[in-house]
Order: sequence, then structure tokens, then C-alpha cells
Amino acid sequence: MKKLVMIGNGMAGVRTIEEILKLESEQFEITIFGQEPHPNYNRIKLSNILQGDASFEEIIINPLDWYKENHIQLFTGESVVKIDVEAKTVISDQGREVAYDELIIATGSQSFILPIPGADKQGVTGFRDIQDCEKMIKSAQHYKKAVVIGGGLLGLEAARGLLNLGMEVDVVHLMPNLMERQLDPIASTMLKAELESQGMNFLMEKETVEILGDERVTGLRFKDGSEVEADLVVMAIGIKSNVEVARNSGIYVNRGIVVNDFLETSVPHVYAVGECAEHREIVYGLVAPLYEQGKVLASRICGKVGEPYEGSVTGTQLKVAGVDLYSAGEIFEDGTSTKSIMIYNEFEGVYKKVLTRDNRIVGIVLYGDTKDSTRLYRMLSKKEDISGTSVFQMGNNTEEADDIASMPNDELVCGCNGVTKGTIVEAIQTQGLTTLDQVSHCTNAGRSCGRCKPLVNQILAHTLGDQFDAAAEQKTSICGCTTLSREELVAEIKAKGLTSVKEVMNVLEWNNEEGCTKCRPAINYYLGMIHMDEYKDDRDSRLVNEKMHANIQKDGTYSVVPRMYGGVTSAADLKKIAEVAEKYEVPLVKLTGGQRIGLFGIKKEDLPNVWEDLNMPSGYAYGKTLRTVKTCVGAQFCRYGTQDSMALGIELEKKFERLDTPHKVKMGVSACPRNCSEAGIKDIGFVGVDGGWEIYVAGNGGVDLRAGDLLTTVKTQEEVMEITSAYLQYYRETANYLERTSKWLERVGLDQVRQVLGDKKTVKTLNERMDQTLKKYNEPWKEAIESEDIQDKYYAKHTIKVGE
Repeated sequence: MKKLVMIGNGMAGVRTIEEILKLESEQFEITIFGQEPHPNYNRIKLSNILQGDASFEEIIINPLDWYKENHIQLFTGESVVKIDVEAKTVISDQGREVAYDELIIATGSQSFILPIPGADKQGVTGFRDIQDCEKMIKSAQHYKKAVVIGGGLLGLEAARGLLNLGMEVDVVHLMPNLMERQLDPIASTMLKAELESQGMNFLMEKETVEILGDERVTGLRFKDGSEVEADLVVMAIGIKSNVEVARNSGIYVNRGIVVNDFLETSVPHVYAVGECAEHREIVYGLVAPLYEQGKVLASRICGKVGEPYEGSVTGTQLKVAGVDLYSAGEIFEDGTSTKSIMIYNEFEGVYKKVLTRDNRIVGIVLYGDTKDSTRLYRMLSKKEDISGTSVFQMGNNTEEADDIASMPNDELVCGCNGVTKGTIVEAIQTQGLTTLDQVSHCTNAGRSCGRCKPLVNQILAHTLGDQFDAAAEQKTSICGCTTLSREELVAEIKAKGLTSVKEVMNVLEWNNEEGCTKCRPAINYYLGMIHMDEYKDDRDSRLVNEKMHANIQKDGTYSVVPRMYGGVTSAADLKKIAEVAEKYEVPLVKLTGGQRIGLFGIKKEDLPNVWEDLNMPSGYAYGKTLRTVKTCVGAQFCRYGTQDSMALGIELEKKFERLDTPHKVKMGVSACPRNCSEAGIKDIGFVGVDGGWEIYVAGNGGVDLRAGDLLTTVKTQEEVMEITSAYLQYYRETANYLERTSKWLERVGLDQVRQVLGDKKTVKTLNERMDQTLKKYNEPWKEAIESEDIQDKYYAKHTIKVGE
């Protein structure tokens, strides 16, 4: 078996591996090095995370189970620093040496940072990976003024996300028009006006020459001498290929790693793909060309006779701050040979322009309405004669259906993944697909940016005809492994008496017999919620951080956070923490926002012993459970306090610790309306008033900031515990897995929750089910550190050994 090594764990590289597995699943022993401590994720959707529309788990493309299923050894948080092309080995920054027969370099790119004074100050970042998103989200919690340098796609997406985070945002752009590479002046002007109405401020034709401040940025200075204040600077002005490891190893490099039409570098058996590769003097930054490269490279490595890669004609379909855009080919008239066909509806915010030359389309710009993009791009790429053709379709739904029928099978539907109508139709007909999720899972259509999903759904409806179930398509399945929604899954588990994750997937005919990282934890949770005390938790179906009882950090180390009930501790516990920090040389000991002490920078192999030496309950900083109950000092010490907040906080935390919930739950207890514990933005918050407690619910202090709603006012601590228990149990029984209480309450409605909790009989039964559930919990972190299997499987140094 040949040894195939890949440097890089990004979208282009892993797609290449997927294509190789389709062609020759048994030919290679595959090893992948990934610089980040994560599996492969969708960078296109980083803006969704920044804007609060998605979680990191939702943008993972290939979960860790996928690597395991395909016998791939993945080294996360580990970079290759040297390629020995003579010995055919790679050496990592951890000193690991791995031999290869074939080597793929897929190191991607990084944000281009302006080489100006002050660019290395705190508060200056690019916008390229999840770490950049985390920096921006963290900055927004403490600072208010952001400046984004760059008025292109990434810059505008970053600016929109920062607005959502509550920051004031200036966008600095060198050119007179936004997105000048994709939009003509008319479309650019329309976009600018729309974004200004959303709150963005633009500083056009400004060249940044210096970033001001001492250690942290305080502002920018421009070439014309003007300045602007800033607490955060995001540079989104382009990318720079990661080529250092190739250059240092004697591989020919220009702007990128130079490759031929089969993605071969200047060194035999070494290939490059993606944003690090330069093909015919072009480095591509869009995903569609990179996936085309991956197909060609996979054929080459597998020894198949395939077509060469001859470059890509790119069409860019984008969504900037809620505005649909599409651009392909030429965007400017040349004044002589080109003619334009235009629709300009300023009132409705729609602009369409098609550039033609010799009766053929050579350029497309669409703003506000992009439904014609697929058909127009086909005409452009195939150089169709458009004489006598209606370029823009103005029709109704019937004409839309007719357009699907007349669409040729080789027309590209999903540009990101290179999926045609014919491929989608064949998959529907031969594999019995009936939902959009199934089509995406099977063909990859809609798997990247998702803009083509409406068209894919139209093809699905047209292909199935009367068999298409529109109502079923409206529901949301828990993942692509099944068509079942959350409600249907729970009903099936109850009706059929299913008692294990494996049994659920077998009996309910899962498409993927092993499930995925979305459905396995969800099934595990629902089984535990339904069967209460008799269900044995399936540790292998837990999310990775929960298995390891620690949160992975960006450098591959972990954080350990022991429980401190209500933020109250003792000298004995403080001594334990200090002794552990010294013994294991913990690089950072920090007070957390949840009034606890976190130990950061712990190595994987030390985790079991750290927990054993601490001999303290876990604070579950990693879990889908009660994280923390934040308290003020209360009436015992504070002259404003009206209630004993610490006593209530400790009672709440001790009762509900370890309780499995659909998502993390945070509580806050304030002894008076001054609200020092921020109870108004917690999942459940308690505010002491004269004669009782106000209970607030569904608050969120994160990216999607939401003030809690007043649920009720009670007089006694006993009533607080009763209502809280019933509320939590109702949330547990009706929420989707990974649905925060803020989203759940908006979906089910505050009036509905009040009605449920207003019935004393219902409150009693909810409390009984909660009490029954709480009986089953031990301290699973103790089980974890005593399990040799879990230690071997998850704590191996700097390695996720998924191929064993």
C-alpha cells in the first residue's frame, strides 16, 4: 500500500482526498497534517459564525468520524516545517517524521497584512480562519470601534459581522468603488447605499500608512494626513499563498507553488492544490476552481487517464449583508466591441447587466436578483449565440418550472462543487432521494456556500413530480444521515422502544450506518432524555471536548476548569489548584467570566492526572449542560442586597450540575435590581426584589445578544427551585439538540411557556421527571480518567489517532 501524505487539512486538500477515495479507496495509507486543532471546516461560512448565524460545529465538513471511517491518520495542531525530497519524508514542528510515496501540499493561504508601522499591534487581525473570528468576537465584548481595511467581499462580510456584534464600523477602501473586481460602478453604488443604510460608514479612496497606538491599536493614519479612531482593525485586502515549506525544500515557487496541468510541482511525486498553487500564473481564491483542481489531481495520483486542468472561468455568486450578487467574465464595456443589455430598477434594488461581443455573452453583473445566473453562465462558458434569445427571464413560477425542464443535463447547478443538473437527476432517480438534504449529502450540491439550494430543490421537485412532498421538504432533518426531524425521531424512539444509538440508526434506516457528529450526539441526548435513569450514556457519541473533559485551545493544548459553586471557593481548593498549576507547569491560570479559575495550556496526556490530582468536580466548561451560576455577594455582605444570592446560586448549581441539556445553560443570581451578576442576559436569571425573586429566561450575552424575558415573580427560594426545574425540563423535552434557550423561546413563544408553567399539575409532573433524571448522574469525569480505552483513544500526544 502506497503512503500518501498531505500537508494541510483545508477545503481543497480534503476534497482531493475525497476524490481519491472514490477512485481508489484501498490504494493508499493516508496521513494528513493540519495546522489548526480542528477537522476540516467550511471557510466560506466563517462570516455566518461572525454574524451569529451558525456555530462552529455547523460548518464542519468532514468530522473526525469521517477520518476514522476512511482509515486516515490526522495530526491536528501540527505543521510540517520541512520536506526532504531526497529521502521522501516530511518533518513536523513536533519532530515527527513521516515517509511518503506521494505528497500533496495543500497549505492554503493567509490574510495579506499591510507592511506598515503598527501592523503587529494588539487588535490587528486578518479574516481567514476560525481563530480570526474568535478574536473579533472577543474584541467586540470589550471594545466598540472597529475599522475594516478592504471593501471587497471579505471586508464587507467582516464589517457586517462586526455590526451584528454591536460595534461601530468604518470600512476603508483604496478605490472609489466597492468590490471593483466584481461590480461595475452602478452596482457598486447601489451596494454602498444599502450597506450605509445598515450602519456601515465608508472611507473611500483612503490609503492606510500607519496603525496608531502603543501596545494596542487606537487608530489609523492615512496618506492624506487624516486619522480615524479604532479599537480593532481587520485587514481584508487579499490573500498570500503559504509557500514557505515548499520554498525551503527546494520546490519551485513564484507567487504560489508552481504546478503544471496535472498539479505536479517541480519535484517528482510532489503535488500542490488549492490557494497555495499557481497554475499558468494564476492563483485561485474561489472554491470552485480548487475543487476542479482536486478532481484532476486525484485522477493523476491514482494513475487514471484523465483530462488536464486548463484553468477556470469563474462565476462568483455572493451574498453580502443580505444582498445577492453575481459576477462573471468582463464587467466593463470597452467602448467599441461590447454591447450591454441592462435592467435597472432602482426602486426595487435590482440591477442586471449582460455584456456581449459578436452575439455572445462575455460578462455578467447581477445585483439584487440572481436567479438568471446559472443559465447566463452556461451561455457565457459555452459561447452560445444569443441572437433572438430572451436573455433575462421575467416569468412566473410556471415559466420557472418550464426552465427547469428545458435546462440541459450538463448545465452547472452548483458552481462551488462542479455539480450538474444531470448528476443531480441521476442521483435522485437511482438512489431514491426525496429531500434536499439527501441530494446535498449524495452529490455535494449546496454543500459549500449553499446559494444553489433553491435551484437544487426545484430540480428535485421537477424530477419527482407528484411524488415530491413539499411539506416534508419544509421540515428540517437533524442531519443528512436521515430525513427524520427532531419531533419524528423522538416519536420513533418512544414508539419502537429504541434504547441505543446503534439501534436507532439500524431500525430507522440511517443513510450512513455510523452516523455523523451532528446526529450521534443528538441521538445520545434524546435517548437519555426519554429513558431518564435507565439509559447508559454512549461516551463514543459525545462531542470530542466532552469526551476529553476539557476544551481544546488554538495551540492544541487544553483548558481545565473545576467547579466552584456560585463562584465561592475555599483555601483548600485554591491550594489544590496552585499545586496542580506548579506540578504540570500550567502556562496560564485565569479567573473566568463564570467566577471560576481556569487552567490553560495543559497537554493532552496530562489531562487524566490533572483531574485526579485536583480531586474536584468538573465545571463542565466544555459541556452541553449547566456551565456556571454567577452570583453577587448578596444580602449577607452588600448594603444594597435584598436576598441571599450566594445561597440560591449554590443550591441551583448543586442541583443541576451534570444535567444533560440541548445546549449549554448559564445562570446568574443577583441580590437586587442593580444586577451585578448580569442575570438579565443569562439562560435563566434571578433578581432579588423586596419580598421575593424575579425570574428572567432566554437571555444571551454572546454574539446574538438578547435580553431575558420576565417569566414570573415568586416569593420563596422553594418556588424558585420548583419553577426553574420545570422550566429546564420543558426545555429539555421540546428543544432541538444544540438549540440555545434564546432560540428555543423565540420558536415556542413566551406565552406558551407561561401557559405550561402556569398549570400546577404540569409543573409537578415536570419536576418529577427532572428528579428522576437527576438520580442517574455520577461524576463522569471520574469514569473518564479511570478508562484506559478513553485514555488511549483520545489522549495520545498531539495526535487524533483516527485510523486505528
